[in-house]
Amino acid sequence: MPRLLFFVVLVFAIGLGFAWLADRPGEMTVTFNGYEYQVTLMVAAVALLAVVVAVMLAWWLLKAIWNSPYTISRHFRVRRRDRGYQALSTGMIAAGAGDVALARMKKKEAKKLINADQEPLIHLLDVQAMLLEGDHDAAREKLNSMLDDPELRLLALRGLYLEAQRMGERQAARHYAARAAEAAPQLGWASEATLEERAEQGDWDGALKLVDAQKSTRAFSRPVLDRRRAVLLTAKAMAMLDTDPAAARTAALEAVRLAPDFVPATVAAARVLFRHDELRKGARILETLWKKQPHPELADAYVHARPGDSARDRLTRARKLQSMRENNAIALFAVARAALEAGEYRQAREAAEDVLKLDPREGAYLLMADIEEAETGEQGKVRQWLARALRAARDPAWVADGYVAEKWAPFSPVTGRLDAFEWRVPMERVAQTIEQSASAELPALPAVEPDEPAAKVIEAEQVEEAAPEAREAEATAPAPADALPAENHEKAVPAPAASPAAGIMLRRPPDDPGVETEPAKENASSLRLF
Repeated sequence: MPRLLFFVVLVFAIGLGFAWLADRPGEMTVTFNGYEYQVTLMVAAVALLAVVVAVMLAWWLLKAIWNSPYTISRHFRVRRRDRGYQALSTGMIAAGAGDVALARMKKKEAKKLINADQEPLIHLLDVQAMLLEGDHDAAREKLNSMLDDPELRLLALRGLYLEAQRMGERQAARHYAARAAEAAPQLGWASEATLEERAEQGDWDGALKLVDAQKSTRAFSRPVLDRRRAVLLTAKAMAMLDTDPAAARTAALEAVRLAPDFVPATVAAARVLFRHDELRKGARILETLWKKQPHPELADAYVHARPGDSARDRLTRARKLQSMRENNAIALFAVARAALEAGEYRQAREAAEDVLKLDPREGAYLLMADIEEAETGEQGKVRQWLARALRAARDPAWVADGYVAEKWAPFSPVTGRLDAFEWRVPMERVAQTIEQSASAELPALPAVEPDEPAAKVIEAEQVEEAAPEAREAEATAPAPADALPAENHEKAVPAPAASPAAGIMLRRPPDDPGVETEPAKENASSLRLF
């Protein structure tokens, strides 16, 4: 557009100039070689302009003839390059689609048309063709040769990293990732692998430096970097708690500042403060997060803030936590455990029963078993609670990649992934899931009256733990009349045929009489429970 405007203005100026000459008549006399030439001023201007145009056209024609060999060669070179790039593009698409033959053919065609030193994508197409053909050794050799080219170094490191991961060579993969992270910290795959390596080695300062380098690249968001830094600072504080308490205190408090809702950081900071006899500050940090997010580790750290406290002092602290979060299963569980340790069995039982009403899980039933054993010592009731615990849902725990840990860790022991542990319910037991799915097909067990002696309860438990073969035989044989109490004779029904899942053990609490089988019409399409 500017060039068009300039051309219009130029033509307009020339027209104005000729109009100005036409309004002012005059003559021009030229004497040359004894002759005198006399013309008007307008004719002289037109002749001068024609001479200038003729000279320009002649110069352009001579220049075109002089440069014609170069122009012709450039035309064919551009055409050859376009054909090469077309072949390269087709080869890359074929490699992505898995067409090995077409990718290899287009790679050869591109090599003929384009110089491989000028176009790095030819090397990438060559490596992809080797990988598609299954020649991984040749691909690794090609990638190693690409390391010498600064333009291809990161690409080669990425390829070698993926190959090392495919072969299960974690150390080699992290070696290539570390080299890539040094050259380009903004690469996510390289920085992640390097962080995992340094975390496994316990090099917390080196990992923190790498996180700081990632911050300057702006490749990651601020919350992500703050979370990573909080995880690393928490791990550093836990590792230096005994060797350097001052450095551990600084790291833990910074971790809490970066991630206020991160439970391991809060627990680590509280324990470091308790080690420095800063009980109020440590308790205040735990209370702040407890009001927002109750957690068993927060309760444990708060109750056991001072190692020298008596059991009743710990019970008092547990009651204080309960007052902050009423009707909370975690708070009630802490009170029940502290009351059991203090010998307050009645209070422990009441709190544990409240836990079972709010969140009936495995830990609550095990706690009831401990209370029963400590208070009454009746083994039958203890076994009853243990049997219920086997069938109850599992308690939440720190889980990472299927691995269940007792304590939080900064990385996964399976894959080495940083910040992999999550507080959640682990996968249910496989046997328990099978029992629950097959419980609808199993026959009801003989009822055990609550007032029978504990010996009969234990005997019923032993019968339930019998071998699957004996259980199948017992299920197919009719029960004798004298095997049941007299008052239950009218409830006895023939045992159904053994189903394919009859070999699976069904664990039932000793005092559970089961579901009474009511006489109903036999229907093949009906669903029978028990």
